[in-house]
Amino acid sequence: MRHHNNKRKFGRDNGQRKMLLSSLALNLIVRGKIKTTEAKAKELRPYIEKMVTRAKSDTVANRRVLVARLSNRKRETKKLFEVIAPKYVDQAGGYTRILKMGPRKSDSAKMAIIEFV
Repeated sequence: MRHHNNKRKFGRDNGQRKMLLSSLALNLIVRGKIKTTEAKAKELRPYIEKMVTRAKSDTVANRRVLVARLSNRKRETKKLFEVIAPKYVDQAGGYTRILKMGPRKSDSAKMAIIEFV
């Protein structure tokens, strides 16, 4: 039974799933908006929002945790701390929005755009 198992697996093992979310988060930080499948966008939302919440308090420990989560990409971590997080200092959550799109032509997968508010 799947009671309380609410994470999507995407047909990948644990390491691949972590790297998928890390890669999606990196692209979202760099571009501000990405187009992906609806399931991946819904799984990415809590992952990136927890990162932004952590980035709102600029400490050495928080920087190290986020650098590790973003695959040792220091430039993107710096952007998260200095550009993205200051916009949401007074906001308690809800930093991203998911806009649903039509299905993808090739395989009819539900598509969505996830972006920072």
